[in-house]
Amino acid sequence: MDTESTESTERLTIRRPDDWHLHLRDGAALAAVVGHSARRFARAIVMPNLRPPVVTTADALAYRARILAALPRGADFTPLMTLYLTEATTPEELRAAKASGVVHAVKLYPAGATTNSAAGVRDLMTPAITAALATMEAIDLPLLIHGEVTDPEVDIFDREAVFIDRLLRPLVERFSRLRVVLEHVTTADGVDFVRGYGSAAEGGRVGATITAHHLLLNRNHLLVGGVQPHHYCLPVLKRERHRRALVAAATSGDRRFFLGTDSAP
Repeated sequence: MDTESTESTERLTIRRPDDWHLHLRDGAALAAVVGHSARRFARAIVMPNLRPPVVTTADALAYRARILAALPRGADFTPLMTLYLTEATTPEELRAAKASGVVHAVKLYPAGATTNSAAGVRDLMTPAITAALATMEAIDLPLLIHGEVTDPEVDIFDREAVFIDRLLRPLVERFSRLRVVLEHVTTADGVDFVRGYGSAAEGGRVGATITAHHLLLNRNHLLVGGVQPHHYCLPVLKRERHRRALVAAATSGDRRFFLGTDSAP
């Protein structure tokens, strides 16, 4: 990082950043938005929740080719591909993904939790899912998690905290070498959970992405004065104390927290 000063201005120069959580969609939407990310970011972890989802290495290679074809001429941008975890995901497919050098992680969507998540996981502890997780642990293929329960009895503002207690903590303890990223963390509970593994200076096997909008806004921005639809997002905005916890994590220098814009057309 370099700083140049004059009498009236100060310029701060940083290395070109990466986006560790990006949706590019496909078709016309992909063509419309990929240039915006390519202008600002060097690399991005590309989410696999297309219709149909990216579930095989062949799917990921084909999607990567479409992304590269849609880039503006001269763009220097590397899409880092992911697979969508389902009950049909096999250890063989995961090994092929790792060997490809193109697939960098696997995304876990609880079924029904967010956009295009209908094909996601309904039970983390089925034989098929635990076999997939054990394989990922063995070959060092990270798991990216949309960390919310879909239980209708759980208040929408509590879905991340409940997911951590019910599902994420047992998963991380059972698969003790699996690298895990809690995507778009929104709560102090999530921040505290991540801090329980590794260290700020060296990082650890558990991390979290943080979005700009969850740093800027709390649920008052969504609800006060009537519903503000332009502030609606998933996961939903939380209390101010949670926003402050995210800001503290993002500005702490802790290597376990990093930018994932969750940009999504």
